[in-house]
Amino acid sequence: MTDQLKKYLTEDRSVRVQAVRLEATWKAVQANHDYPPAITHLLGELVAASTLLAANIKFEGSLVLQIQGDGPIALLVVECRSDLSLRATVKVREGHDVPADGTMQSLLNPGGAGRFIVVLDPQRKLPGQQAYQGIVPLEGETVAEALQHYMKASEQLDTRLWLAADAYHAAGMLIQRLPFHGGTDAPLLTEQAAAETWDRTNALASTLKRDELLEAEIDTLIHRLFWEDTLLAFDPVTVSWHCPCTRERVASMLRSLGEGEVNSVLAERGQVDVSCDFCGKPYKFDAVDCATLFAPNQPPADDAPPTVH
Repeated sequence: MTDQLKKYLTEDRSVRVQAVRLEATWKAVQANHDYPPAITHLLGELVAASTLLAANIKFEGSLVLQIQGDGPIALLVVECRSDLSLRATVKVREGHDVPADGTMQSLLNPGGAGRFIVVLDPQRKLPGQQAYQGIVPLEGETVAEALQHYMKASEQLDTRLWLAADAYHAAGMLIQRLPFHGGTDAPLLTEQAAAETWDRTNALASTLKRDELLEAEIDTLIHRLFWEDTLLAFDPVTVSWHCPCTRERVASMLRSLGEGEVNSVLAERGQVDVSCDFCGKPYKFDAVDCATLFAPNQPPADDAPPTVH
């Protein structure tokens, strides 16, 4: 069964409800990585959150959720494209252990320097246009709380998130209060009625338990929470894993390091071994490959995700 995200609106169209439950995609994120339980929980929650937010971006491009820390975990990052294909990775500081009972704050923000970063990057930019980047201090005890803090700090719409992850599933639910004059098809809706719908939806959603979120199919979950209400359902959207790394992109990255750096690694190890930070795919470049990299008329260096080892 494919992983899906499902969208709903309350009957008065004043509140958005979304839910996602990932299995195959989450398995692909973890492939070639042996993450300890604490990282599994945090990264899985960030992955689920990225799909819930990317499902609402109005442009072709990507949304990146990134947590930078000063603790054992240096970085958590998820990139989710507008078609809900995603990739994710983690950076752990060398020599640091990640205890199984570690919390987001203890693992990422023990010194108070942790940051939560959201990047919106359109694929087709206007001349001079840059990707939007929002940065806030890492506050809250969970990924959901940190993201809600970001939404509040950036004056976004009222939003609540419930996130959960284990070794098998990453799941999440979002409710969001839509603008009162945001093109509603319910002309008789009053601001007070919209507020009451938000309060009711929030109260019902707040009964959600972590185990329910992980174990129940989306349709079952939504029915349990909102069985007394009428929700308008939209077509489900498929979520998938996608890593764009290629040998050509790795070659471009090596050229950006410079011939001296590449030859130094080559002299020490006999070949240059590169692995993608996201999917873990290995790439090997021997002496002939490396000489070809710096031959005349090669294309310019490009950004690439892999790391040289």
